[in-house]
Amino acid sequence: MTTQDFTCIPLAGWEATSLRLAVVLRFELVARVLRTCSLCIPSFQFGHYNHSMLVSFLLLGIMIVLSILWEAFEVMLLPLPVKRRFRLVRLFFHWTWKSWSGVASTVPLGQRAKFIGVYGPFSLVLLICFWVGGLIAGFALIHQSFSRDHTLSSLLHGLYFSGITFFTVGYGDLVPRTPGMKAAAVIEAGCGLGFLALVIGYLPVLYQLFARREAHVMLLDERAGSPPTATTLLKRHADGRSLESLQGLLREWELWAAELLESHMSYPMLVYYRSQYPNLSWLAALTAIMDTCSLIMVGFEDVGTFQARMSFSVARLAIIDLSQVLGISQVAIGKTRLPSEEFQRVKASLEESGLRLVEPDAELMLAKFRATYEPFLGGLGEYLMIDLPGWTASDDQLDNWERNMRGEAAKRLVESVSPEPNEESDGITR
Repeated sequence: MTTQDFTCIPLAGWEATSLRLAVVLRFELVARVLRTCSLCIPSFQFGHYNHSMLVSFLLLGIMIVLSILWEAFEVMLLPLPVKRRFRLVRLFFHWTWKSWSGVASTVPLGQRAKFIGVYGPFSLVLLICFWVGGLIAGFALIHQSFSRDHTLSSLLHGLYFSGITFFTVGYGDLVPRTPGMKAAAVIEAGCGLGFLALVIGYLPVLYQLFARREAHVMLLDERAGSPPTATTLLKRHADGRSLESLQGLLREWELWAAELLESHMSYPMLVYYRSQYPNLSWLAALTAIMDTCSLIMVGFEDVGTFQARMSFSVARLAIIDLSQVLGISQVAIGKTRLPSEEFQRVKASLEESGLRLVEPDAELMLAKFRATYEPFLGGLGEYLMIDLPGWTASDDQLDNWERNMRGEAAKRLVESVSPEPNEESDGITR
């Protein structure tokens, strides 16, 4: 029935006129809507794509584009930690790291550290490619839903057109012909330029944060050994009559832990970046600092505990929040990491340097402190394939600065220097 049929209904008076006018207006409104839709999506019936399929293309494409743009915003711009369970970035790193670490377990030990170290930078490249590919695929679906049959005859043509639009190449062999395609092309070109500019500005910030983290780790080499241990750190400061500087060192590591928490929560891919030396890592350094703080809090004669308490609190917050963001479970390592015999060796070694524990049941008190952070360190170490340092270093262990040409001669010279030359008449023993 047409509008003319409705206008011919025999009704009398003003009621008939009102009804006819309302029906005409309704049909005119529907006709205008249909004409608008035909301009935007005129290819609902072309080829083998029907109406429902093209609408599905449009909705799926919009969902993909918005999801990737939001994920990129959270990773590169949002300074707040995101603890949402479902994240594309989290799934990406989870599965790629699981695959990479699985292959790494089959690599010989001599080459394993180098192979694992490649994952951090390479995963960032893969993540950017994943984002770019997802945006191109999402816009391809949007273009396909707005296309005429002679413009984009298949999804492959849609991907090609989306790719040259995203990178603003524009060869001219394919051009948008409908208002919908033209609008989508302008939006995609803007997203492409903005996204690539954002990535270019994002990389220097990422590597600056990595360099600041690693600078503190490298400085711990001479003070705590390679790998760093709490016993070595305490003994070297005590033998050098510099326990006061140890408080300043713990203050610096309190700030370091706060920066680690802020940077690695905002940029979680940094946890996969490895140090230059296989026996040094940010996790091993953090473990040594927390072990040192725990021993100080148990109590030494004439050693204050305030700074140890502050550094311990911030460091513990960092490892717990990182474990939650990465979705890592706790792993109990207490009995294997510091058995009773090892604790007695630690105690005797510290007493040789004048550090005597004042707590009668020091081992039990230390075990209570360790129970609050070691399970989180164990989970992070197992997940990241990083060996946690022990509490004492072996007798034949050399620092990294000593493992080179004339390193042993340099070590002997450095160790021969008196902590306070004014009290020694000879200065350096020759």
